[in-house]
Amino acid sequence: MLGKLLKHEFRATGRIMGPLYLVMLALALCANVSARVLDASRSRLLNVLGGLVIAMFVIAIIGTCVMALVLMINRFRTNLMSDEGYVMFTLPVSVHQLVWSKIIVSTVWFAATFLAVGVSGLLASFRLAYVDDFISRIGELFQQITAYYAINGAAFLAEALVLAFVGCAALCLLFYASMSVGHSFANHKTLLSVVCFFAFQFATQMVGTLGILGLGDIHFVWRFSNMAAIHTAMAASIVSALVYGAIFYVVTVLMLKKHLNLE
Repeated sequence: MLGKLLKHEFRATGRIMGPLYLVMLALALCANVSARVLDASRSRLLNVLGGLVIAMFVIAIIGTCVMALVLMINRFRTNLMSDEGYVMFTLPVSVHQLVWSKIIVSTVWFAATFLAVGVSGLLASFRLAYVDDFISRIGELFQQITAYYAINGAAFLAEALVLAFVGCAALCLLFYASMSVGHSFANHKTLLSVVCFFAFQFATQMVGTLGILGLGDIHFVWRFSNMAAIHTAMAASIVSALVYGAIFYVVTVLMLKKHLNLE
């Protein structure tokens, strides 16, 4: 049943995110042309138009990133916190499946947005004259990584990917837990959800700061080599995100099961 939930979520969200990606990529191509016009032309009108196109491209990037976050919040709120919740909670699925469908879809769209922004940036700055130099530099970088950081480089990449996934999931759960607690009250649900978000955020920042200060008092940490220290920091970040995510997940599920107020 989780697969059906994911299919429905991807269809609903893809209608919004897909066109945004296409618009951003199209504006990236236009920005590429505009940048060339700005370099070659002395026409004031063309320079103004080119500047507007580049500004629109920047706005499109910001808007797409913001929409990915807004969509993540809105889908959870409208599906589970509003009148649609009466229908969703009557489906033959568990609360865990409902929450995981939101987490997985939101995380995938965060990753897709990151890739789309990267590709659009490359398109906007693409020059045929720079292709050979770019490829040669990538080759040199790959050779250096292979020669000096073969195992560590692969491990660091894997750790970065795991941290990105866990971090995105924890971010989603932070919003979900805040909304779940806020909507357990009879009145001022949105306001209380915002208050809960800042309260949870403050608590996580406080615990994280205390944890960093605590590590500073452990003397053997400073005996690590540079690469070992990097791997240790990545592992600590992954564990921290897992712990935060697990706590917010438990809060979200418990509130949805026992204290959700749809009135």
